[in-house]
Amino acid sequence: MSDLLEHHTIDVAPGDEGEIQVRTRILGYVVGLGLAIVLTVTSFFIAGTDLVWQPSIPVAIVVLAIAQMGVHLVFFLHITTGPDNTNNVMALAFGVLIVFLVIGGSLWIMANLNQNMMPMDQIMQMQR
Repeated sequence: MSDLLEHHTIDVAPGDEGEIQVRTRILGYVVGLGLAIVLTVTSFFIAGTDLVWQPSIPVAIVVLAIAQMGVHLVFFLHITTGPDNTNNVMALAFGVLIVFLVIGGSLWIMANLNQNMMPMDQIMQMQR
């Protein structure tokens, strides 16, 4: 029974993981940094070259941006599909919902204002 408790630690402080686990975590951060740098350099390369078909450049940059968000979520924020990450995923989903509500609401308000505004020449005539 004591062997089972020695090999399976449940609650460990951030500095007490052991050297092997720290090396593994550092390796994960280095891999994430490398992927993030490669994706960033690729985005700048695509934006500044004529090797890519010009109308596809915005789509390629959006795809690379989404890939970079995925790298950051997995390697740096440690958002995974594990059962212990349910609260993190719910918090991330709530944050994304709020961002979409703010952006969508702003676009909706601006579209309605643009539709309901008086033309500029009529506004200028009213000021005279």
